[in-house]
Amino acid sequence: MTSRFLPYGRQCIDQADIDAVTRVLKSDYLTSGPEIEKFEAAMCAATGAAEVVACSNGTTALHLALAALGVGEGDICIVPTITFMATANAVRYCGGEVVFADVDPDTGLMTRATLADAIARLEGPVKAILPVHLAGQSCDMAAIADLAREASAFIVEDSCHALGTARGEGMVGDGRYSDAATFSFHPVKTIAAGEGGAVTTNDPALAEKMRRLRTHGVTRNPDEFLGDPSEPWRQEFHDLGWNYRLPDLCAALATSQLSKLDAFAARRRAIADIYDRALPRLGEHVRPFARMPDQTPCWHLYVALIDFEALGTSRRDVMNALRERGVGTQVHYIPVHTQKIYGDHRHFPGAEGWYQRCLTLPMFYDMSDEDVHRVVRALGDVLGMKAL
Repeated sequence: MTSRFLPYGRQCIDQADIDAVTRVLKSDYLTSGPEIEKFEAAMCAATGAAEVVACSNGTTALHLALAALGVGEGDICIVPTITFMATANAVRYCGGEVVFADVDPDTGLMTRATLADAIARLEGPVKAILPVHLAGQSCDMAAIADLAREASAFIVEDSCHALGTARGEGMVGDGRYSDAATFSFHPVKTIAAGEGGAVTTNDPALAEKMRRLRTHGVTRNPDEFLGDPSEPWRQEFHDLGWNYRLPDLCAALATSQLSKLDAFAARRRAIADIYDRALPRLGEHVRPFARMPDQTPCWHLYVALIDFEALGTSRRDVMNALRERGVGTQVHYIPVHTQKIYGDHRHFPGAEGWYQRCLTLPMFYDMSDEDVHRVVRALGDVLGMKAL
């Protein structure tokens, strides 16, 4: 019997999810309807935030947050170089200037020290800082928030990997350390909306600004009209906005998925625990990525740190060999500063240390324990080692 292929991540859809979407298909609203407010309320409950603004994906969430905070032409924003392109690109969408920060080589996270180094390189004031929570772990936000306050900078947390992660006495997205936090509900994330995103904040005025911007900048408030408020068809456009709305179909799926967040998080932690125990048995050159203190992560990814050079192989060869054995892997991420559209030739030793060793192994809700052990056996086989 051929073993099933194990991708590095995938959605888990059950009958309740299908029923939720089917119900919307039979309703009066496929978009811009009541499912949006239901999902936003559920996200408030899940994160502890006062306000949630749903939108079409995690990239538009970043753009909305920065635009609503007033990031504009020439404004400097600091972004860690280990992230998906969207974190930096959203700054560019607003006309801002991206300054990259290094990361810790063992967690892939921005730290107080790497942020301080980035601030010290600036030739002007910093408008916003965008810490990225990687794989399910949060940056040390208390330390980062201290530096941000000293610099009078906004903080937008890129939390697309960290829905359901607890830190200290709160949750990622609760707004205690930042002006806004952004989330993604792409199918490889912890919960799926098909495509979808959200911004959390504790600032009602900021939330209202984002809600306006996600729908072309429209206002239907008669108190704000320049024209005749008695005209029942009147709507006015006072801001340049976009169509960043989340359809009700996607919101219904996301709400159904969100109701299972605790179960999803528990299973992902159990999978991570198996990897944590098994990987060190492959020898000193293979180990789990480092853990942050005082956190209970909801893991989005599981990253192994492998010294490919010491093992006399390459990551490319290892990934290809694993795929032949039915195991999908990925790399998170190529440092953004090296991409052509940024072309920053600065040396970031932490990011380079992370990038040279990182390999994302399969993690998704319906993986069995045996699936996880199969991945470890395949990795050991490819590396020429047996579990000790």
